[in-house]
Amino acid sequence: MHAPVALRPSLRTRLFGSAGNGLATLVLGGLLLALLVPMLHWGLWRAHWSGDALACAGGGACWAVVAEKYRLILFGRYPFEAHWRPLLASLLLLAMLVASCRAWLRGTPLRAGRWATAWAAVLLAGWLMMRGGVAGLALVETDRWGGLPLTLLLATVSSALAFPLAVLLALGRQSALPAVRAACTVTIELVRGVPLVSVLFVASFMLPLLLPAGFTVDVLLRVLAGITLFAAAYMAEVVRGGLQAVPAGQRLAAQSLGMGYWQVQRNVVLPQALSAVLPALMNNFIAIFKDTSLVTIVSLYELTGALDLALNADALWRPYKLEGYLFIALVYFGFCLALSRTSERIAQRGARTTGAARA
Repeated sequence: MHAPVALRPSLRTRLFGSAGNGLATLVLGGLLLALLVPMLHWGLWRAHWSGDALACAGGGACWAVVAEKYRLILFGRYPFEAHWRPLLASLLLLAMLVASCRAWLRGTPLRAGRWATAWAAVLLAGWLMMRGGVAGLALVETDRWGGLPLTLLLATVSSALAFPLAVLLALGRQSALPAVRAACTVTIELVRGVPLVSVLFVASFMLPLLLPAGFTVDVLLRVLAGITLFAAAYMAEVVRGGLQAVPAGQRLAAQSLGMGYWQVQRNVVLPQALSAVLPALMNNFIAIFKDTSLVTIVSLYELTGALDLALNADALWRPYKLEGYLFIALVYFGFCLALSRTSERIAQRGARTTGAARA
């Protein structure tokens, strides 16, 4: 009851605290209103929600294109009658992500071995379910995978594989051995110094030229390796920041108890370092999730590329790509919002845990 009253002085100070602030508020508010009303008029009031392409010719947004093409947009070129397979694989991945986040937020002890085994089982089950060739499932080659399941697969698998590599690179960059430190530093800076597009081109087109004659690697695996290396380089710097936040005295105290290097890192340093940078690692995952849209340039049609496949071949629906892209933007926004909220809750829980420990 008192919240709106309490907010009024603050809003008045921020929006109309001076003549300049008041003028800026009025101008920006007017511009926003001038843009918002036509957008609502086009996207809601005059929109077409069902029917064929001819019914959308009267103006307004044609959301009927989503109702007509949503399966092609979400699943790409995957066989229509087998769409339940990528759907189930995506649900498994999402369930594992939710279970991992909820377990950490509730303070459930996370035994690394058990969670690694569970993740490996889920990823293997999802891969076999989508590829088939076992248990009576028809074989579907990876070049026919696409849509949202491919986006989730690339983001999740690359991040899961990149994490242990990032930890090793971060530890190596702080190593007392000059050769190890130099190798890790060069690897991180070299990968971070080029865009992901160039990494995908190397993995997709140049790597096969370096392989022995007659030996080939699936394009999806090559792209996955490129994204994993790219993600690991960025994660390594995040992990290194967490390592630097751990006081050196704790390392010395652990060494004085007779612990070896790896015992110190596993039992003392890494738990604190990773807890401190979990929100940053989540942000890194969000960035990788969005960057998977670049794989379209190497003929892997994830969510964004699947839209082009769905509409380019149909001249009637092709003029309504904007509505399709807005639908895809909404999907990305929903996933990224959920991940960012989870990251925020993780940060809050970490701050409470740190405060309680200090008290």
